[in-house]
Amino acid sequence: MKLVKKIFEREELRFAMVGVANTMIGTTVMLVAYNLFGFGYWSASALNYIVGSIFSYFANKYFTFHSTQQSFKEILRFILNIVICYIIAYALAKPGITLLLGQLDLEISILEQISMITGVVLFIIINFFGQKFFVFIK
Repeated sequence: MKLVKKIFEREELRFAMVGVANTMIGTTVMLVAYNLFGFGYWSASALNYIVGSIFSYFANKYFTFHSTQQSFKEILRFILNIVICYIIAYALAKPGITLLLGQLDLEISILEQISMITGVVLFIIINFFGQKFFVFIK
């Protein structure tokens, strides 16, 4: 029991747990929007972060970082962090994957979906540091 408590005290693990749930929710929304509803690369990936960010804010605020602040500034920092992380991650993902896999003659939809998944991974990494050091400052 002591080991379980010690494990759950680590912010990184709690962030990862929230991230897994958030990523499953958001990625499902993104791929359904792209494949079933015909959304494009940017609109499908943006919808991912709109839906996922609502869950992420509350889960990370209370579960991961135990923030007790009740401020509008915290919400604004969270939104700004999400927007900046999103732009960086997806702006790097698409040209990066195109550069790496563009010669394989894949369908554009396959290339864009690989780019979206890559954007998810980049976003997770950047977002952890943004939330820890910018949003939920102790």
